[in-house]
Amino acid sequence: MSRDYLGSLASPVETAEIKKNERNMATEGPAVRRVQVAEHPRLLKLKEMFNSKFGSVPKFYVRAPGRVNIIGEHIDYCGYSVLPMAVEQDMLIAVEPVKTHVLQLANTNPLYPDFSTSANNIQIDKTKPLWHNYFLCGFKGIQEHFGLSDLTGMNCLVDGNIPPSSGLSSSSALVCCAGLVTLTVLGMNLSKVELAEICTKSEHYIGTEGGGMDQSISFLAEEGTAKLIEFSPLRATDVKLPSGAVFVIANSCVEMNKAATSHFNIRVMECRLAAKLLAKHKCLPWEEVLRLEEVQAKLEVSLEEMLLITEGTLHSEPYSPEEICRCLGISLQELKTQILSPNTQDVLTFKLYQRAKHVYSEAARVLQFKKICEETPDNTVQLLGELMNQSHMSCRDMYECSCPELDQLVDICRKFGAQGSRLTGAGWGGCTVSIVPADKLSSFLANVHEAYYQRSNRSLVPEKQSLFATKPGGGALVFLEA
Repeated sequence: MSRDYLGSLASPVETAEIKKNERNMATEGPAVRRVQVAEHPRLLKLKEMFNSKFGSVPKFYVRAPGRVNIIGEHIDYCGYSVLPMAVEQDMLIAVEPVKTHVLQLANTNPLYPDFSTSANNIQIDKTKPLWHNYFLCGFKGIQEHFGLSDLTGMNCLVDGNIPPSSGLSSSSALVCCAGLVTLTVLGMNLSKVELAEICTKSEHYIGTEGGGMDQSISFLAEEGTAKLIEFSPLRATDVKLPSGAVFVIANSCVEMNKAATSHFNIRVMECRLAAKLLAKHKCLPWEEVLRLEEVQAKLEVSLEEMLLITEGTLHSEPYSPEEICRCLGISLQELKTQILSPNTQDVLTFKLYQRAKHVYSEAARVLQFKKICEETPDNTVQLLGELMNQSHMSCRDMYECSCPELDQLVDICRKFGAQGSRLTGAGWGGCTVSIVPADKLSSFLANVHEAYYQRSNRSLVPEKQSLFATKPGGGALVFLEA
């Protein structure tokens, strides 16, 4: 499908609405709301803790939500559209600009120690994905975007209720929150799209070669609707979810920190290498190609045709670095220094066929999911569930980013009434998302809780046992005290 896939299917009225929304995203910044802090228990508690910590009161508060990706896993960094929605859980930061040039960070969770540094000498240690480094990513992204060298300091107290390492984007929400905090302190203006793009780029400072889904939905989300997020250029289109179904998130209680392992970056590199081999086979300028979507765009073929090309070009056995070099006509040194990321240079085998097959089939499932939501056939929930089930199977078998606990949890969710269930987020742990008929919700929640959290032989930490229905939430915003 081309980047204009939506526009080509839309009516003139719908196309005008899409373009209007794109203009709004391109110009409007995040909302600013005046609130009575005393009427918001969480803000009031944060204000009191801030006063206790810093001996003063915050000048403003910034919120950025986490997200659940309904379908479209591991394809944003390949250039393809994804379909997430923001969740109610979020990152919230109380902020006070100060005249010193010191950045002081504290967290309401005692597990995360205080941190302070010079606002004009930001150092981000990629070897240690500590909580404050995600704040520094957002801060540095805004600082570098405006080319600033003499920044004011600030006192910040961070409060988050997104389960960490759960695949609900707690780290990206913190990056986005920090970016918006910094922008607000500086008194500068950027659109939601610009903020999303800056925060996507700046999160790479932590060493994770991710795409832009998490940051985009955190800024572009709107209450009551999921979003189809497209890239190059970045845009978001409303996707109305079926009214007769509820999306339920369940935490497997297995944690996976993307920045602390190489699993994620290896997959990014496997997709990049697959794109280059496919491009070379089709006599395209492969040196310029970084993403699988670029191969499809240059060939001007459908996703279905790309799957056939993948099957005819790449073999299912793993590729060694030496074989990749032979296919591309480059040296091992060139492969390591010009293509691979630092933490994938010592990988001995790369699975290119499986990764490309997942990406092209998952990209097609995203578009099918949106089409079904628009057309609303009688069996909408069943059809959407089947796509989610296919997605999990592909993540498990082709992308190999599941784990036994996630597979078990998916099976339990399907057994007790979910029409579809799949891992969400990076995988290797974290959460599942399930589509459940609304009339089965209460029995579903009770049965899944008993089957996975109570009967499990594993010792699941009680505070990580989260199982909840969710609906599309709003995006990042600034709170000022009225």
